[in-house]
Amino acid sequence: MNKVIIAPSILSADFNNLLKDIKAVEEAGAEWLHFDVMDGHFVPNISFGQPVLKCIAKSHSMVNDVHIMISDPFKYAPEFIKAGANILTFHYEACKDDKEVFQIIDLIHDYGAKAGLSIKPGTPIQKVLPFLYSLDLVLIMSVEPGFGGQSFMTEVVSKVVYLRDYINTNQIKCLIEIDGGINEETAKIARLAGVDVLVAGSYLFGHDDIKERMDKLRI
Repeated sequence: MNKVIIAPSILSADFNNLLKDIKAVEEAGAEWLHFDVMDGHFVPNISFGQPVLKCIAKSHSMVNDVHIMISDPFKYAPEFIKAGANILTFHYEACKDDKEVFQIIDLIHDYGAKAGLSIKPGTPIQKVLPFLYSLDLVLIMSVEPGFGGQSFMTEVVSKVVYLRDYINTNQIKCLIEIDGGINEETAKIARLAGVDVLVAGSYLFGHDDIKERMDKLRI
């Protein structure tokens, strides 16, 4: 089992002390920093956009892992990359057809970022298979996207297992990321299923023992 990458989600950070919280997770050993972008249309919540990303993208040395839960990823993808996204993940469900998915992947690569594709819990994992050779990452949502602090949906574990086997069998270079309800118990389930990247929010932020909590995600 490869060493898992930890990507703390700033959706759960204290925005009055955002840079302090970012520094805390970086010093605790996080490799990536996860940005959940929500437009209030594709998902029933609004978070933040390019200005916030641009302000903090260079304040740390972690990978800026940006997840755009928005209705028009083709239009806005370049703006998020210009703002500092190293990895830009968009939703399969936000695209009208497979052709558009490929177009957005190519657009992201053309602007110099890595491309990720995300699916909601109700979307079959087979939907991502046509794109795997073009993608750098697949993000499997283990909660319904829109709000932090939700419970882990165990039914998505079979998707991770299926995808891990498919990627390994076909020797595809594509990471598997999971987001939603990640804590020390669910992290172990996800890692055993074959996840490469764990997104954790409320489990890490708002606690004094971030380093210890992050270490538990890796065990």
